[in-house]
Amino acid sequence: MICDMHRLLLYKGWVFTLNRIKKNTATVFHLLLLVVYSLALVGIGMAFINGQWVLAAISAVMALGVATRVLWPLVSDPENDPISSHAPADSLQLILEDLPVALIRLTEDGVIEGVNVAARGLLGQGPLIGKNFGEEVEGLGRSMRVRVEEAFKGRGTRTTEMGRYLRNGKEIFLQVSLMSMDFDDRKSVVVVLSDKTELKILEAQFVQSQKMQAVGQLAGGVAHDFNNLLTAINGHCDLLLLRHQNEDGDFGDLIQIRQNANRAAALVRQLLAFSRKQTLRPKVLKLGETLAQLMQLLNRLLGEKVNLKIDIDDSLNLVRVDERQLEQVIMNLVVNARDAMLDGGEVLITAQNIRLDSPLQRDRATVPAGDYVRIGVKDTGTGINSDNLAKVFEPFYTTKRVGEGTGLGLSTVYGIIKQTGGFVFVDSLLAVGTEFSIYLPSYFGEQAERPVNAAPKAATEKEPTQTGAILLVEDEKPVRSFAARALRLRGYEVDEAENAEMAIEMLGQVGGKYDLYISDIIMPGNDGPTWVRQALKSHPETKVIFMSGYAEDVFEDGKPDIDGAVFLQKPFSLSELTESVSQRLAK
Repeated sequence: MICDMHRLLLYKGWVFTLNRIKKNTATVFHLLLLVVYSLALVGIGMAFINGQWVLAAISAVMALGVATRVLWPLVSDPENDPISSHAPADSLQLILEDLPVALIRLTEDGVIEGVNVAARGLLGQGPLIGKNFGEEVEGLGRSMRVRVEEAFKGRGTRTTEMGRYLRNGKEIFLQVSLMSMDFDDRKSVVVVLSDKTELKILEAQFVQSQKMQAVGQLAGGVAHDFNNLLTAINGHCDLLLLRHQNEDGDFGDLIQIRQNANRAAALVRQLLAFSRKQTLRPKVLKLGETLAQLMQLLNRLLGEKVNLKIDIDDSLNLVRVDERQLEQVIMNLVVNARDAMLDGGEVLITAQNIRLDSPLQRDRATVPAGDYVRIGVKDTGTGINSDNLAKVFEPFYTTKRVGEGTGLGLSTVYGIIKQTGGFVFVDSLLAVGTEFSIYLPSYFGEQAERPVNAAPKAATEKEPTQTGAILLVEDEKPVRSFAARALRLRGYEVDEAENAEMAIEMLGQVGGKYDLYISDIIMPGNDGPTWVRQALKSHPETKVIFMSGYAEDVFEDGKPDIDGAVFLQKPFSLSELTESVSQRLAK
């Protein structure tokens, strides 16, 4: 027991002396007294070990005298006790100041009266003492004022709350835990803080990706259904045009209907590009030639105020992309650049080979190592602020005035490039300009490509009568009605089925006499490729045409997965349908 007392006294003595040294109030007497006491204790121990009882007795008398007469009265005074529970208010700061946990002490009214080192580092070095915690930290759920009041009453102390705080003008997110504790004979609320900004950013990114996926699915579904409607509108308009000449009063109205339907079809293609459900027709390209051919069109788009420059390497690698879609990407970016330079400026289009020896991490995307062709579109416009920069590829997001943009231009760019297997990034500085960077994988395979059926041009003049038996399978009645009428006008025999099951039943009844199957891809029940595969087992010589508003997981690189089949993209016109049928039966 005596040994425990001496150990406690020695510990308190040294803490007391070190605190005095920190406050510059220590004296030589304090230090000398503690050294004598420490040596006396050491002397007692050494004397007992060596059996020197006289020295032990003398050391014990010295230690006892110093302890009882001087040291004990000094450190046992509550005003001097560094670990006493009855110490003044700064004792909490003394004990908790250097803890690696952000702590704040609040009064009953939520006023900050104590902040430790970790909390100051987390919240910034500005003055916090005397401010109201509820005004400084905004609760994302309930108000922090309410949480402080509940914690002061001992309620809700086992739950946490997320809060938003502005640190040096930048928003951070805090996890806040509150508890009621007694200090200095009065009740206070202690707040424990932890930085959850990175967690909130990841959470926001996940929510955004889920939202984009949902919007993409919605856009793809709407586009598919809308393409069916446009096919029926365009088709029946073409049927009417066959019965009207240029001199007829209704001819101009019919042309207007078809032109506006084509505009709607272009908007649908943008939706499909964003949702990455369009059918691509990739081919191997020399990118320099494609960009050079675009020069004249791009100059017309930019107008006289904006100067266009192109800097293209002579030895660009080949790329395998859908040429039409790539041209759409470049035009969208150039138009976007033009709209950012109302007073004129310059657009620079660059293209060069890039080799990545290691994966490139950027904007939550990872570009694998390898060879790429990098296309840059740079303007000298107003630039994009950091808040909007993260949203530029979102569908329907636009900073233009109402009626000046659909908000689909850049989202279309993103969808096309991602579906092609590339990557697109954006850099921007206010009042300096913006640059979009596209990375397309280099192609090192054979340059020769299988020919792809080009969509025939729309026409309204009558074509020669044809012959052949066709089984038309389409679940949308307006589309089926138009297609059947158009084909019968050309002399074909047409049987109609509204689903795959009916088509298989009809094949069993007529014995498979058909020269051509025309089928939608996405239908209730069995899809188009499923029933066609089954039919071709018995009649492998029959030709096949698939049609769809979009083809998801059925086509690869825009080519049907059934040998010899071709694809007709909705919406199509009367002449596109009949020409595709004529070409297919002629082979």
